[in-house]
Amino acid sequence: MKKERQRLILKIISENPIGLQEEIQKKLMEHGLKVTQATISRDIKELALVKAMDRNGQYRYYLPAHLRDNNGSAEELFINILRQSMVSVDNAMNTVVIKTHIGMAQAVCAKLDRANYIGLVGTLAGDDTIFALMRSEQDAVNFKRIIEEIAKQVK
Repeated sequence: MKKERQRLILKIISENPIGLQEEIQKKLMEHGLKVTQATISRDIKELALVKAMDRNGQYRYYLPAHLRDNNGSAEELFINILRQSMVSVDNAMNTVVIKTHIGMAQAVCAKLDRANYIGLVGTLAGDDTIFALMRSEQDAVNFKRIIEEIAKQVK
């Protein structure tokens, strides 16, 4: 059921300019699926969908190009999404804050959660900000350095 729902979400966003979770929910209902907003939110995170501005200046959901291709390892995919979306990174005590372009934080956060970095306890994403809780201040310093090195490779 979940895989079918997620496939349908990908089909919906590829065929329609969808910018709100409520619009996805409505389209799913038109296909006979009744789901909650929380379920849609989890699906968006798991699918690593991003919200970006289209040619008409409207924000809509997209599957990043590098994920559409399904080429490369999981690490390469994470590196690419981080490079494309990161604006800045900083740390305070045992917390690392990653700023992204608007609508990209959840996609980056989902990849961070799956990457199993040493010392990473958990993450929390908004629209353009990620808080990564580390076990220690030294883990935060090390993690920030890793993120900066990844971002430097392109900038």
